[in-house]
Amino acid sequence: MFNRNRSLQQVAAIVSISLVAGCSLLGEEGSDDAGPIVVGTTSAPSTLDPAAAWDGSWELFRNIYQTLLSYPTGATEPQPDAAKSCAFTDTTNRTYKCELRDGLKFSNGDKIDAKAVKHSIDRIRAINAPTGPNGLLGSLDSVETKGDNEVLFRLNKADATFPFVLATPGMSLVDPDDYPANSLRKDDGIVGSGPYRLQSYEAGKQAVLVRNDNYEGFADRKNDAVTIRYFQDSGDMVKALRAKDIDITYQGLAADDIVDLESKGAGNEGLQLVEAAGSNINYLVFNPKAEWSNKIAVRRAIAQVIDRKAIAHKVYKDTVDPLYSMVPSGLTGHTSAFFDSFGDPSTAKARSILTEGGITETVPLTLWYTSDRYGSDTALEFKEIKSQLEASGLFSVTLKNRPWNTYVLGYQNGEYPVFGRGWAPDFPDADNFIAPFVGDQNALGTPYPAKEITQVLLPRSREESDRANVVKDFEEAQQILVEDARLLPLWQGKQYIASSEDVSGGERALDPSTIMMVWELSRKTSW
Repeated sequence: MFNRNRSLQQVAAIVSISLVAGCSLLGEEGSDDAGPIVVGTTSAPSTLDPAAAWDGSWELFRNIYQTLLSYPTGATEPQPDAAKSCAFTDTTNRTYKCELRDGLKFSNGDKIDAKAVKHSIDRIRAINAPTGPNGLLGSLDSVETKGDNEVLFRLNKADATFPFVLATPGMSLVDPDDYPANSLRKDDGIVGSGPYRLQSYEAGKQAVLVRNDNYEGFADRKNDAVTIRYFQDSGDMVKALRAKDIDITYQGLAADDIVDLESKGAGNEGLQLVEAAGSNINYLVFNPKAEWSNKIAVRRAIAQVIDRKAIAHKVYKDTVDPLYSMVPSGLTGHTSAFFDSFGDPSTAKARSILTEGGITETVPLTLWYTSDRYGSDTALEFKEIKSQLEASGLFSVTLKNRPWNTYVLGYQNGEYPVFGRGWAPDFPDADNFIAPFVGDQNALGTPYPAKEITQVLLPRSREESDRANVVKDFEEAQQILVEDARLLPLWQGKQYIASSEDVSGGERALDPSTIMMVWELSRKTSW
């Protein structure tokens, strides 16, 4: 397993800010007599089938599906969940064995055995959905079963990160009778084995979760039911919180709303705010097949002009930090490679880059962003980027946007010359901020061979379980990303959760990938 002592600033190290004088953030856990706890978020699932999702759909999956390994509260290394035990059986990190818990069942009562595990993983690779998590399984050669409870994963190369892959919600266990081996499930039903079962679902509106009585795992549920409501806008979500229509927010609080909640202003009575360290990042992607963005001089000139500090301050009110590497601060191997190479924003330097590349005319660019995925500030962010680029006199920028469901299809089909993406880690390691974006098949739908990274640096780093020993490989990989300028990091986020004063557990509810474990939420009975 990994040596994590120096690899992560704990997400669980949280600063709590009470907005109610004399009230503690922590309280005694109460009953659900007041009804289900209602969570608000701007991050709605794009699908309910794990084989089709490598995105924020995992936020729902973590609570209704189960994985062999997962993260108990406070853990930064995966621990057995559906599995009773898991470990590499050799010194080369190429054979990984898991033994299942006894008596596991899906929410419909069907048995979970080794064949069901094999089916769940094999179908991800067989379906190979463009938006699915198959890219995480590049090191997997085959899945074998031995009896009812033993599963062997044969790897085609050493991969010390494989346990972390198995802990992602992308590797959720599904019932072979309900999830076809070679195609996606068509309806909005879910058969899982997680702490909750999905009682009802309205796409883009809400998911109603109730206790799964068949669940066997480590989750200690502090409530019997949770309803997740999906919002298009942070403002509407905060209004619902103040009106007591929801009890707690998760993803999507806009900067203005965070600042207002911190100020203890009017309307915030009875509310509390939790601030947590974050490892989510925001960045631009350049399509190498599109006109203009296929020119390295254009990409590097944009990198030279972008003012990250202005974006963080003017748009996000300093609720995010400027980011100069695809690997965020707090992870082993983080560098400030873009700042080291480009320094402060400079129009003169950007003009020189274009001139040396044979470009003297104004460069026309179309920048795309999603209108409803990352919160209300995304539109303001892209207006600021447009303003910065056009103020240089070097670029003419058109902004376009789509809702997330169609936005994903667009970038997977290569329709956008330049587009914005956010990334929350599948697992807390520098590998997961580099590997998903390179290779012929990656999470962005824009092939990026980067052979030195994919064929040398990443494979070599995965042979090493002690991640402190792979810093040099990740530093080299980040420098290659800077030189190619195919990806342009912008900022690193923090996590903010606002809730009613009578809700406890928000400070414990985030796993290392900043996914909310809703079973930690409860109502307080005393102050």
